[in-house]
Amino acid sequence: MQASELQALIQAGLPDAEVIVRGEGDHFEAVVISRQFAGRTMVQQHRLVYAVLGERMGGEIHALALRTLTPEAWQGK
Repeated sequence: MQASELQALIQAGLPDAEVIVRGEGDHFEAVVISRQFAGRTMVQQHRLVYAVLGERMGGEIHALALRTLTPEAWQGK
């Protein structure tokens, strides 16, 4: 899998998200910025992303270092 493919998958599942992905093969790092994360814990935010990826996690995607933020939190960085 290419980083661009993973980025497109996440954006398709979270249409409002800004997604930045690095990596190749089956190891990736992703920053996902979405309003859908507002009011949710980090675990809940990550579960939203994992739900989008479904069975690809543990298969095509072996490792995913995930950072999730709201747009407001992203602007504060």
